[in-house]
Amino acid sequence: MNSLKAEYPKTLRLALPIALTQVGQLVVQIVDNAMVGHLGAVPLAGVAFGGNVFFFLFIFGLGLAMGSTPLVGELYAQGRHRSSAQILQNSVALFTLIGMLICVAQMSIIQLFPYMNQPAEVIAAGTPYYRYLAWSIIPLMLFFSFRQFLEGVGNTRVEMVVTIICNALNIGLNWVFIYGNLGFPAMGAEGAGLATLISRSMMPVMVIGYFVWNSSYRRYLSFYHRANWSGERVMTLLAVGFPISLQMTLEGGAFAITGIMMGWLGTEALAANQVAILICNMAFLIVLSIGSASTIRVSHAYGLNDFAAIRRIAHSSWRIGVVWNVVMALVFITCRHLLPRIFTTDPAVIEIAGGLLILVAIFQVFDGLQSTSLCILRGMQDVKVTSLVALVSYIIINLPVGYLFAFVLGWGPQGLWVGFVFGLFSASVLLIARFRRIVARLERGSSSL
Repeated sequence: MNSLKAEYPKTLRLALPIALTQVGQLVVQIVDNAMVGHLGAVPLAGVAFGGNVFFFLFIFGLGLAMGSTPLVGELYAQGRHRSSAQILQNSVALFTLIGMLICVAQMSIIQLFPYMNQPAEVIAAGTPYYRYLAWSIIPLMLFFSFRQFLEGVGNTRVEMVVTIICNALNIGLNWVFIYGNLGFPAMGAEGAGLATLISRSMMPVMVIGYFVWNSSYRRYLSFYHRANWSGERVMTLLAVGFPISLQMTLEGGAFAITGIMMGWLGTEALAANQVAILICNMAFLIVLSIGSASTIRVSHAYGLNDFAAIRRIAHSSWRIGVVWNVVMALVFITCRHLLPRIFTTDPAVIEIAGGLLILVAIFQVFDGLQSTSLCILRGMQDVKVTSLVALVSYIIINLPVGYLFAFVLGWGPQGLWVGFVFGLFSASVLLIARFRRIVARLERGSSSL
């Protein structure tokens, strides 16, 4: 028990900077939506629609980049710094190229907007905002290349500083572009997109500057050499990153498709769903930070073949996540009529969002378990089966159950969130069972040597 207690502060020390980073990003998202939301339900719904469509391919790119963290973590624990630098060199080229391809794909999707059965005024408000988001994926993928490397070596503070500075810039530019201050024209929702593009473009500039400035990280750049370009390393990055990306895309796709189905229920339902997701993220991003810290710690223990440590890290991470989510679930239930007022003054949107928060509270507990379990498995580079779990949980279970409750049984917006509860419950059960089997197998293999 004492050895398990010792794991809590170790995980929390790594998780805290990530949490501050995630909270900073959430603050910008909240400010974006609050500033646009006070222009009316239609601009808020437009931002929600554009963000939902953008999110689908964005999460695919992020998942690919996240594959480099466990690879770097394992090499770093073994003291193989030159090899980890080669991973960085190849990931920078690969993920920047992928960012360009995603940008092209995002722009092409605009042609499909009229066929997504959304209110015409929502599409008109969301399309200019979406175009800026599409361009922002290129600098964002370059930033992710360096961020995931830093997480792999256990440095979570740099991404925190860079993200907070750029988020502050985003908020300031929102004030300028959305409302038309300092002599600029009022751009509404489109202004939020422009502010996002500018702030995201600064992120890779700042993190590359840190690598050049800091001698400890400059050495990784000094290892850059043409001979390090390797198809084999690129395939290794894709072999780990693609299943993570597929899993995240399936999960994110469930949210995006649910958001589109919310649009079938009207502008108010779509805006309320956006509010519920933003409030949900208040709790989820903290759990995601705990999970990211778990990936780092597990990858280091995995590199040293310390399977007992992996068990301790996993159990401590689950407990931290569950305690946090239970507390937040109680907050969401008791404040369900107050929290939506942060984002909108529309009475219909507030009423629908308040009802959704009851489902969000239930959703939180299972979401915390599945998210942390995924991150633990990533640390052991066990990523292929998780995409199958995502397919079953989020596509085969989540979406049909949500449709059944929302449209067949007539539960409306709340019915779509019932689907999330069922999907995440199944994912948490399957992933925890997967972890137990993998660790037991590794321990048997170690004892037979």
